[in-house]
Amino acid sequence: MATEAFRALGNRHRLTIFRTLLQAAPDGLTAGQLCERMGMAPSGLSFHLGQLANAGLLSGVQSGRHVHYVVEPSSVRDLLGFLADDCCGGRPELCGAPLMRKSDLERSETMADQTYNVLFLCTGNSARSIIAEAILAREGQGRFRSFSAGSQPKGEVHPYAMELLKNLNHDVSQFRSKDWDEFAAPGAPEMNFVFTVCDNAANEVCPVWPGQPMTAHWGIPDPAAVEGSEAVKRQAFADTYRMMNNRISIFVNLPLASLDRLRLQQRLDEIGGRASRGAA
Repeated sequence: MATEAFRALGNRHRLTIFRTLLQAAPDGLTAGQLCERMGMAPSGLSFHLGQLANAGLLSGVQSGRHVHYVVEPSSVRDLLGFLADDCCGGRPELCGAPLMRKSDLERSETMADQTYNVLFLCTGNSARSIIAEAILAREGQGRFRSFSAGSQPKGEVHPYAMELLKNLNHDVSQFRSKDWDEFAAPGAPEMNFVFTVCDNAANEVCPVWPGQPMTAHWGIPDPAAVEGSEAVKRQAFADTYRMMNNRISIFVNLPLASLDRLRLQQRLDEIGGRASRGAA
């Protein structure tokens, strides 16, 4: 569809007609009104209207004795979505003027009753991402399903992380260190949000996530890298839990259904920035 639409809009007369009809939406204009505005002969206008209609960009609606030409909203959304989907790695708000996807326009209609899948990424998937998964599983209260993975999984969860979560009455039976490719494979749960929680994972190239999830970096220091006594090391894991719990508490209380994609992305990035300042 995009190829035909761009081909039709490649003519300056058709582009002007299309823009004029966009401005006149949703009522549209008759051929006579378009001729008057465009200063174009009826025969030429008819040809260009036919080309735009064949590309699926407009249609004629009978209104009494007249036909009103109107743009097809779904075609416009699809065309903008085609442009936006891969912009800046799936974050069109970074491309300058924000582009609106069809999914963004429909998102508020479905998000209120939706269960959101959230993936936390780290390098080893042994401490920070596991802790985040555990916290969201509890704090999400059925609205969120949490997952975690690593770019280079260690294959086991850090014993201090497991001990801490057990002491805080988390169910640790399902936690394991796993590769992030599991969640990019066919049949994997479709993610709504993907958060990196360590600098290494944020700087690596992630797999292409189905569904174009929203992403943010919520990096905090690696508790497993802390040296010192047993008490110092355990305190590092407790600090990790506290910082992660603070940001997840903010996240689960965001009004997701009422925020557009740009505003939501800003809030997600702010959570990571706030957490970084708190960790410093």
